[in-house]
Amino acid sequence: MPKFEQHVFICTNQRPPENPRGCCDPQGLGNLQLLFKQELSARGLKTSVRANRAGCLDQCEHGPTVVVYPEAVWYGEVTAEDVREIVESHIINKVPVARLMLADECLNTPNCAHKSSKQSE
Repeated sequence: MPKFEQHVFICTNQRPPENPRGCCDPQGLGNLQLLFKQELSARGLKTSVRANRAGCLDQCEHGPTVVVYPEAVWYGEVTAEDVREIVESHIINKVPVARLMLADECLNTPNCAHKSSKQSE
């Protein structure tokens, strides 16, 4: 089997409902990952693109979080309705979905405006 060209990592981490950071997969069912796998398979891409469950990607305040490699494009607040658009636009046409992309200044920093606002709620 040839190497995968891209990996889509979908956060499936769970946190208690009262956690101020939020949770990417509150039901623990991995539905987003399953939807990505189904969409990739339907498009004939399952041998070139892998949809992986991921543990915590440490972007909980932006969850559900998805990251696509090797481009290292991070998406936040991804819903089931966004899966087809991400696959069509980003995976197939190589155009990241701008409205879902996390700003660079929000990644791996304690000072993101989203983090402070959600933690103070």
